[in-house]
Amino acid sequence: MARRRTHLDLIKTVGFESAVFTPTNGIIMRLPVLLGLAAATALPAAAEVNIYSYRQPELIQPLLDAFTEETGIETNVAFLNTGVTERLQAEGDRSPADIILTVDISRLAGAKEAGVTQAVQSDVLEENIPPNLRDSEGHWFGVTLRGRIVYASKDRVAEGEITTYEDLADPKWQGRICTRSGTHVYTLGLVSALIEHDGEEATREWLEAVKSNLARAPQGNDRAQVRAIWAGECDISLGNTYYMGAMLEDPEQQEWANSVRIAFPRFEDGSGTHVNISGVAMTKSAPNREDALAFMEFLSSPEAQKIYAEAVYEYPADPETPAADLVQGWGDLDPDTTALDAIAAHRGEALRLVESVDFDG
Repeated sequence: MARRRTHLDLIKTVGFESAVFTPTNGIIMRLPVLLGLAAATALPAAAEVNIYSYRQPELIQPLLDAFTEETGIETNVAFLNTGVTERLQAEGDRSPADIILTVDISRLAGAKEAGVTQAVQSDVLEENIPPNLRDSEGHWFGVTLRGRIVYASKDRVAEGEITTYEDLADPKWQGRICTRSGTHVYTLGLVSALIEHDGEEATREWLEAVKSNLARAPQGNDRAQVRAIWAGECDISLGNTYYMGAMLEDPEQQEWANSVRIAFPRFEDGSGTHVNISGVAMTKSAPNREDALAFMEFLSSPEAQKIYAEAVYEYPADPETPAADLVQGWGDLDPDTTALDAIAAHRGEALRLVESVDFDG
């Protein structure tokens, strides 16, 4: 098998191998600097990447440290838990941001639709990231995966009792399911996938049946659903895989985590478990395009995949890079290989269906 290309190959290709870079240690939280970068366009370009990130700084610090150590390119990070697309729209061509690091296909697709990203052509990215986990036009690329799975009570649900997402509509689950809001992006991602696999009408019927099986009105986040299982309020819940790692890390939540097991449902048509992504995109205005591309290609490398996936309890997008031992211990993830941009195209339909059945009512 041919060796996978890395950022160092890019450095040699574009002639930067002998350049002198300024090293950095860790994340540099310099939001005022970021905001002022646009006014400094007359200065010589520095070797740096400016990142707007939905991921908290402590989660991505090991990744950024490794990138800077390998390339000498500095990273400046602004952490924004909401409104990245809106901010980029407001900043327009003056935006200092080169990169968006975010989670969920809905947010990545939304950024593309809003016109704040640009297409990237890279043999490295296309070789390292499977086609179904990247935009067909090159606007975004998946970096890590999370499965949308079922948390099941170890005491009240038998192993192997849940095999498909469609099973959740079975009346045997009446009064036994907990979930977060139907309008949350994680739920809409799954509903969009059901539309892609089963069609709109079948998905409407599924939503109505699952609503009738709820133990309570949708509320809280994914961890709150597991807490409800631990408390005996319900027996199963929908959630993302990485929350298991987050709960096990928190002494106050370990008991919740230990009360459940993870089940990996599939779709009835034989497709695997629904997955979503943590992803990266280059902004339309990127002032440091070559350095930003180097960062994106580094994220797709086996080294970065391993670092990032372990830090956030997710699965590497690169199928040849193994997940952390803890994550592997939850069971085998056989991901659905349907193109995520095809699933994302159903977001509008998914929201209309959720609202038409009054899922949260």
